[in-house]
Amino acid sequence: MIKTTRRSFLDRLWKILGIAAAVEFLSVTAVYLWPRRKGAEQRAFVEAGPVAQFTPASVTAFPASRFYLVRLQDGGFLALSSTCSHLGCTVPWNEKEKTFPCPCHASVFNITGDVQSPPAPRALDLYPMVIDSGIVKVDIGTKIKRQHFDVKQVTYL
Repeated sequence: MIKTTRRSFLDRLWKILGIAAAVEFLSVTAVYLWPRRKGAEQRAFVEAGPVAQFTPASVTAFPASRFYLVRLQDGGFLALSSTCSHLGCTVPWNEKEKTFPCPCHASVFNITGDVQSPPAPRALDLYPMVIDSGIVKVDIGTKIKRQHFDVKQVTYL
C-alpha cells in the first residue's frame, strides 16, 4: 500500500493546476492569433421585426444589440448606433425633445443622428439594413462611420 503524504499530495495538485492553467492560456492565445479565413463575412443580422410594427417618426431601442431603429416621418428607416461618436458613451433617446443627448459630455444628436450640439465630431454611426419579406433586418456586424446625415443612407420598402 502506497502512503501519500501531505507534501506529495500538494505537489501533485500544484502540477495538475499548473498544467491546466498552461493549457487554458495556450488555447486562448491560439484562438486569438489564429487567422480568420479570407472571404468569411462577419455579418450578424438582427431581426428587428415587421415593418408595420414601427410607426412613422418613432425610435425603438435595441439595447442588447446597441442600436436604435429609427422610422422617419416619410416611412424610411435608419439603424443608428447607440454609442456616442465623441468618446463612446451610450446615448439614450429623449422622446420629449426628440433627441439623443449624450450624458457624458453634453453632445446632442437629432433623430437622424446628426450632431446638434458638440463636442461630438460627427454623426452617430450607422448600421446597414435590409427589409426582406416585410421584416426589418439590421447588420450589427458592420458599422458605417459617417460625417453627417444623407438621404441616401435611408432604407425604404
